[in-house]
Amino acid sequence: NLTCRTIVLIVFSFFQRLVEAAEDAHLKHEFDADLQYEYFNAVLINERDEEGNFLELGKEFILVPNDHFNNLPVNISLSDVQVPTNMYNKDPAIVNGVFWSESLNKVFVDNFDRDPSLIWQYFGSAKGFFRQYPGIKWEPDENGVIAFDCRNRKWYIQAATSPKDVVILVDVSGSMKGLRLTIAKQTVSSILDTLGDDDFFNIIAYNEELHYVEPCLNGTLVQADRANKEHFREHLNKLFAKGIGMLDIALNEAFNILSDFNHTGQGSICSQAIMLITDGAVDTYDTIFAKYNWPDRKVRMFTYLIGREAAFADNLKWMACANKGFFTQISTLADVQENVMEYLHVLSRPKVIDQEHDVVWTEAYIDSTLADDQGLVLMTTVAMPVFSKQNETRSKGILLGVVGTDVPVKELLKAIPKYKLGIHGYAFAITNNGYILTHPELRPLVRKLFVHLFYAFIVIIFT
Repeated sequence: NLTCRTIVLIVFSFFQRLVEAAEDAHLKHEFDADLQYEYFNAVLINERDEEGNFLELGKEFILVPNDHFNNLPVNISLSDVQVPTNMYNKDPAIVNGVFWSESLNKVFVDNFDRDPSLIWQYFGSAKGFFRQYPGIKWEPDENGVIAFDCRNRKWYIQAATSPKDVVILVDVSGSMKGLRLTIAKQTVSSILDTLGDDDFFNIIAYNEELHYVEPCLNGTLVQADRANKEHFREHLNKLFAKGIGMLDIALNEAFNILSDFNHTGQGSICSQAIMLITDGAVDTYDTIFAKYNWPDRKVRMFTYLIGREAAFADNLKWMACANKGFFTQISTLADVQENVMEYLHVLSRPKVIDQEHDVVWTEAYIDSTLADDQGLVLMTTVAMPVFSKQNETRSKGILLGVVGTDVPVKELLKAIPKYKLGIHGYAFAITNNGYILTHPELRPLVRKLFVHLFYAFIVIIFT
């Protein structure tokens, strides 16, 4: 326990310095819609046009192979910034965020000087950009796309929000045929991307009747682990649109599931939400909300209007606002990811208002870029949220982003006092979800091994 506490305190000190630097920089910064700032774009650095001139946002960025980073060309003096392909890299919100977060460079370097065993350090912004230290060049795929969005990563989601129970309601009435149903399915898939092992969920399609996407799991919620999410995604393809949408039946079912599941003591025992994906609602269904959710409003309502028409938008907006949620409209497939992300900002508000800077330990994973002699390096990511301290936004609970760093599991094991284990003793690590993080007899069979970790819980046994 003393060892674990020491590790946590060391990591916390690094993060506290990053968080304080980010929050102070944002506090001093005044948003400027006309700000022009040439930053190091991780995709464009060192790129030249046909005439040999550096591209805009692609200035010269010195990269030198470094043994600590498996001889990858990096810049240990500066960080650089990755912006998702579907976002404009000179959007005023991006440019302003990149500008004030430049102050993190000094802290990144100082942390690395204090502890050379550190690997990647980074700041994932709520606006979508990703500042990474040491700076490294990012290469698009064969289609010229970089799909990475830091806000979709588990370290970001776990740090930004609390564990949650979610019921997703999908309208499959006749009006949802064609592109609308396609967008609805993609919206559900994107919501699943934002759920982790500490979350619980179910998906219900509705028209005149209720159709559980997985019929074997009626009336309950399941853990949002990788296997369950993939299983539900496969079943999404079986949905087709027909009939009339009876939203009242679906809402009653959703509230009953959340209530019953909460009373069992299972699930996240924290936040609860209903995600409604539809092309319209003919009523506000206030009697249902009055029966199940008012006045406490413990279940948040997030409504996603599919399609370009806005005839029933007012009802969906009312439902979301009356139940501490959020409304958004998704017109095309390109709109899905950015609009789904909006609910995370709402769920993060209580943590921001209460200034809960909790350190979270995410799942462990194989980092192929830092493979050792055996070809496998097991890593875990540690993260902490960053909040706005500006007076005009503090009461609204504005999340600025999340800072994180990657920690090799072997570095955690080095901190264990082996003299306390005895001759035949050994150490192993498990997670709060029961997954083995590391064990002397653990033999990864595939390169793409994923081991789930939320809190680093080191267990030392004596044999």
